[in-house]
Amino acid sequence: MLAALARWLRAAGHDAALAPPAAPDRSLIDLARAEGRVLVTRDRTLAGEAGDVPAVLLPEGSLDDQAAALGRALHLDWRLAPFTRCMMDNATLRPATAEEIAAMPETSRNRPGPFRACPRCSRLFWPGSHVRRMAERLERWATADTDDAP
Repeated sequence: MLAALARWLRAAGHDAALAPPAAPDRSLIDLARAEGRVLVTRDRTLAGEAGDVPAVLLPEGSLDDQAAALGRALHLDWRLAPFTRCMMDNATLRPATAEEIAAMPETSRNRPGPFRACPRCSRLFWPGSHVRRMAERLERWATADTDDAP
């Protein structure tokens, strides 16, 4: 589920990196320190060993529960820069070229845009119903703390 949460962080415009598979705890902590990252985990032992590295221990539960916990812990802005990072590889998106737009489905390229492309993986991103649904979820997460306030 942390990979899904990372994709949602990227959808919100945050720089979110995933740990290499089977990386030892010490190397994860050292990498987070070196890159100035917050360590986000569901592993209580790893969070406890983080020392001077900021760490957030996420609860078990749904993606919504984990997003809420992360949002509260980091005062996260779920509306930082929506859909400006590749959700798969974390690269900052660039405007799509005319040739890339021409390769999109006609119903998509007839929309007003913005049309973006990932410089690493060449995925194309355009506003469609999936973006609208994702934006609604990001908005719900962004307002969750204010909705829960007394």
